[in-house]
Amino acid sequence: MSKPLHEMTVLITGGSRGIGAAIAQRFAAERMNIVIHYLQSHEAANETARRCMRLGANVSTISADLRSKDQLVRMREKLQDRGMVPDILVNNAGIAHYGMLADVSENDWEDVMSVNLKGMFLTTQLFMESMVRQRFGRIINVSSVWGMSGASCEVLYSTTKGGMNAFTKALAKELAPSGVTVNAVAPGAVDTVMLDKLDDGEKQALEQEIPLGRFAQPDEIASLVYFLSLPESAYITGQIISPNGGWVT
Repeated sequence: MSKPLHEMTVLITGGSRGIGAAIAQRFAAERMNIVIHYLQSHEAANETARRCMRLGANVSTISADLRSKDQLVRMREKLQDRGMVPDILVNNAGIAHYGMLADVSENDWEDVMSVNLKGMFLTTQLFMESMVRQRFGRIINVSSVWGMSGASCEVLYSTTKGGMNAFTKALAKELAPSGVTVNAVAPGAVDTVMLDKLDDGEKQALEQEIPLGRFAQPDEIASLVYFLSLPESAYITGQIISPNGGWVT
């Protein structure tokens, strides 16, 4: 039997800005316990925390390098000390990469793989233990439409998101007997700083490719993540759900 929603704790990696911040605020609106993880964006994390607290949530911020198991173990210990062991884990942290595959360096490859895949693996491995013990948990991975269809000039990024989708499907089967669901949300184009690499003309052309004629707003992605975290979503697991405005079907 799961706890009442307002007693649950959600950990959002990369929760200081963009989609992560929108997810934090969506859970905060339900007065849940919120953990905002960040690496270097201290001020942005604090600002997001303040917005969440104004909504009545109990909020904690915490910094860790997701590529370091030692740092993640320390993060888990700190959260245990604060009584904020997550019932819900949102693996949102990630970095993008744009460029032809011929120009991708070995360091580029290792950096993006380490954050997007190794970070998700380590974080999930450490925090799923308590979910399995209590026989309830929600793991939601924020992927990308490019993990489903691939994108020219984003081979590296697409590869990591495709790996995230496969990780989601496989782990869902592994954890299903323990009452823990695992799903991925794979957005299309979202109106965040990740689109800043495009100029106004390129943004307009991209919007015209999308049947709904616009980019997603971060809070629209957050609403889907929130739904997948609810106790009543218990029969949804191993799914890659892509809110993309009809762009990719």
